Amino acid sequence: MLRLAMSVLWPSFLSAIMAEGFFFSLFDPADLILIGGQNDLPPIAAYTIGFFFFWVFCAIASMISLYLIRTETRSQPPF
Repeated sequence: MLRLAMSVLWPSFLSAIMAEGFFFSLFDPADLILIGGQNDLPPIAAYTIGFFFFWVFCAIASMISLYLIRTETRSQPPF
């Protein structure tokens, strides 16, 4: 189970690092406005929240990919 979790979490962690770097190189956290209000968060908090958002998103994508790979090999008839 730990191996399965690490095969999902490690690639998603690395992908989240890249996604956050690309996103925050284009957008300044001070310029991001929350829906219906202003952004009163310090920049480090916006970076942290953004990183965990990207990590969860990438982890879901990794889980779906791993699920599709594992179910494909089980459903094929043996030759």
